[in-house]
Amino acid sequence: MAATVVFSCISSTKVRTWKRCSKQIKEQRARLYIIWKCAVFLLSSSHD
Repeated sequence: MAATVVFSCISSTKVRTWKRCSKQIKEQRARLYIIWKCAVFLLSSSHD
């Protein structure tokens, strides 16, 4: 899904579209970071 957003940003030349894509990429990165932190927490807590 993130690759699709990046591809649509690269293929577009409008500044307004780029700003929208940039916002979507930041939101996607935030979601992935939260999921990654949860996974790390679950994995580290299961070793105890």
